[in-house]
Amino acid sequence: MIEFINESKKWGKKKSVVIANQAVNSTLVHLNLDPDNFEIAILACDNEKIQELNSNFRGINKNTNILSWPEKDLSPKVSGTMPMKPEPINREPMFLGNLAISFEFIVKEAEKLNKDFYNHLYHLISHGTLHLLGFVHELELDAKIMENKEREILSKVGIVDPYGN
Repeated sequence: MIEFINESKKWGKKKSVVIANQAVNSTLVHLNLDPDNFEIAILACDNEKIQELNSNFRGINKNTNILSWPEKDLSPKVSGTMPMKPEPINREPMFLGNLAISFEFIVKEAEKLNKDFYNHLYHLISHGTLHLLGFVHELELDAKIMENKEREILSKVGIVDPYGN
């Protein structure tokens, strides 16, 4: 289940919520996780807000497309290995974490990359969900694992390889 918090009037909330739910659910299902067992909060915001968040939490004073805050560190302890699998406790849904995504940034990014806005949104929400599940891309071996998962997830819904390979 996702909680979609819309802070910007520019977001087409109804369709964005549908796309966000589809992206989160398909990512979880692809990893053999039951979407009913997990929760994610998504803040749909503008460039100003995402820049503020990026500055406050990462010390980077510029806007970006998406940010993620995992509730629990599930990242692999050895580069090139899979993250730990999240385990809900007491049959209650497990909160995976928060995502923030900037409408203005991804509109411009999609235009620049000649991509459909909603396909790009789907990709970024899936990417952010993978981060909440412990996938990382700082090191090359980890990036290959994460990018391959993204390609697999997106290909199942007819979205072309976002990395162009």
